[in-house]
Amino acid sequence: MTTSDVSRDPANYCYRHPDRMSFALCQRCQRTICPECQTQAAVGVICPECMREQRNGRSTAQKRAERRWGRGGGVAVRAGAAPVTNWIVGITAGFFLLDLLLGLFGVSVAQWLAFAAPTLYPQYFGVFEPWRLLTYMLVHGSFIHVGLNLLSVWMIGRVLEPMLGRWRFIALYLVAGLGGAVAVAFLAFGSTVVGASGALFGMLGALLVIGRTLGGDVRGILIILGINLVVGFLLRAISWEAHIGGLIAGLLVGWVFSTTRRADQSRRQLILLGVIVVALLALLAVPPLIWLR
Repeated sequence: MTTSDVSRDPANYCYRHPDRMSFALCQRCQRTICPECQTQAAVGVICPECMREQRNGRSTAQKRAERRWGRGGGVAVRAGAAPVTNWIVGITAGFFLLDLLLGLFGVSVAQWLAFAAPTLYPQYFGVFEPWRLLTYMLVHGSFIHVGLNLLSVWMIGRVLEPMLGRWRFIALYLVAGLGGAVAVAFLAFGSTVVGASGALFGMLGALLVIGRTLGGDVRGILIILGINLVVGFLLRAISWEAHIGGLIAGLLVGWVFSTTRRADQSRRQLILLGVIVVALLALLAVPPLIWLR
C-alpha cells in the first residue's frame, strides 16, 4: 500500500470529522476517532455515540454516584489533552527540584539515578543497579537542560498521546529511554548520562513513522531531528549516543504501532513490543566484551 493509498483510506480519518487523521480507535465500535471525539474509558478511548449508549444503560445507583462525584466513567480527552505527558513533565521537574534541594545538604539524587553502564555488570565492577536504565530520564544537569527537554516532551506529547492512547504512549516513552541507555553502553561505556532526551528522540522517531504511515507531511519532523542530531554531535556535553539509541527504539515502536492498529492485532502488538525490550536487554551482554577485553 502506498502513502497516497493510506491518505485516501477513510479508515485513517475520524468518522465524525473526515478531514482529521487519527491513530486511535474506539474500543467498542472500532471506528477511527480524533482527539476531540475521544472519551477516556477504563481501557482505551470510546467515541461519543458509544459513550451515549453506555450512559443510557446506567443504573439508577450509577447515575446517582455520577451526580455526586462528577462525570463518572472517564474524563474527555480534548484535542491536545495529554495527562500522561503532564505527569511525566511534573514528576521529572519534581526530581530536578528535589536534587537541587538535597544538594544544599550535600546529597545528590543524580548520583543514585544517573545511568552509567558499569553499574550493570557486578561480575566486573561489583555493582548491579539496573534501575538506572530508566531512572536517568528523571534527572538533569541544569535548568536549561531540564527546561528544553521538558518543553519538547510536553509539545510532542500533546500530539502523540491522544493519537496512541495512554498505555501505548507510556510504552513508547520507556522503551525509547531504554534504547538510549543501551546505545550509551555500546558507544560510551564509561560515561555517565542524565536527561530525558533519549525518550524525546524516541517520541520524534515514532511520530515520524506514524505520520508517514498516515500520509502526513513529515518534513518538519525530519528537519527537527536533523538539527538536534547535528547539535548533539557538535556539543561534547550532549550524549548523542542516547539520542541515536532513543531514536532507533522509537522508530521500531512506531513501526509496531502503525502495523498493528486493528483491535484483533493487540496481542501481536504486545508480543512485538516484548521482542524489542528483550532484544535491547540482550544487547547489554555485548558491551563488556568490547570495552573490557
